[in-house]
Amino acid sequence: MDEFDRAIINRLQGDFPLCERPFAAVARQLALGEEELRDRIRLLLEKGVLTRFGPLYDMERLGGAFTLCAMSVPVADFTRVAALVNARPEVAHNYEREHRFNMWFVLAAKSQAETTRVVEAIESETGYPVMQLPRLDEYFVELKLRA
Repeated sequence: MDEFDRAIINRLQGDFPLCERPFAAVARQLALGEEELRDRIRLLLEKGVLTRFGPLYDMERLGGAFTLCAMSVPVADFTRVAALVNARPEVAHNYEREHRFNMWFVLAAKSQAETTRVVEAIESETGYPVMQLPRLDEYFVELKLRA
């Protein structure tokens, strides 16, 4: 990753312009061309430096539902289970943790009923139970990681 990639990552963590050509506006701020900025973002995604680029939506405000999920998966089966869980379009932010519950992910769906259906499907496909941890309170952290 070079200085421009670092600057791109740092710049794109908030305050994305809401205008007709937002990439052109950001590119000007970074002294890059619009296509170069798009190409660099695409390459960062392809290399896995970035896992996603896009807005974060509050599913509940849009009428949907989400829940934090945790699973206890044997290390020998972790890769298989992670692939099955990650294949679901409703799943985001899947992380491995050093804990009895070693797989944590966020599940977002159109409704609570759909969330339940997806959890049941994951349990059926993987053979392991999913613990749901619905949000009780909300805190705004605004996490930004410097590249």
